[in-house]
Amino acid sequence: MPDAVLREGPLSGTRIAVLVESDYYEPEIFYYQHRFAEEGAEVDFLTRLWGNDSITFTGHEYRAPFTVNRSLEGLTDEELRRYAAIIVPSGMVADRLRYTEDVDVLAPATELLRRAFEEPTVLKGIICHGMWLASSIPGKIRGRKVVCHNNLIGDVRNMGGEYVDEDVVVDGDLVTGRTGAHHHLFARRIIELITAGRGRGAG
Repeated sequence: MPDAVLREGPLSGTRIAVLVESDYYEPEIFYYQHRFAEEGAEVDFLTRLWGNDSITFTGHEYRAPFTVNRSLEGLTDEELRRYAAIIVPSGMVADRLRYTEDVDVLAPATELLRRAFEEPTVLKGIICHGMWLASSIPGKIRGRKVVCHNNLIGDVRNMGGEYVDEDVVVDGDLVTGRTGAHHHLFARRIIELITAGRGRGAG
């Protein structure tokens, strides 16, 4: 799929990161690629590259290819703070990214999410099964109001989160969405929050 055309808009000058792996939900990822650009934001798709220059993943619904050449590993705190939002999408992305070779060490994607939770100017967007990526850092969800896919309600409660039966839930710098099919509502809320200055990034 060709890159989205960036235009001037209320999010001009901001960057948004979206994590990607195989079995991603194509309608969601392609929507983010174009919807955020429509508002002027630059969108970086990040993954674990495993020493490769790029990896082409296939989607869950249509086996559509999507090539990612930006690594989520090695991001400095300064680079992390440049993002207005980091999004953990639906589908199997989070399950694949939470793999760790050493069970006593957080997976690189989970470690990135943990660090993002330490940055209040970076919105954390987690939708549907994306909550899997936070399962190893339950303290970041404990006491927070969230929504997730019905299959993960037990996980959220085990993490100490407060499940809210709404399509999109905002709790401070955390935005959660119910399912991948709600990605348009989820993205709209993130756009609204960034426009209102809630996800400022560092420029």
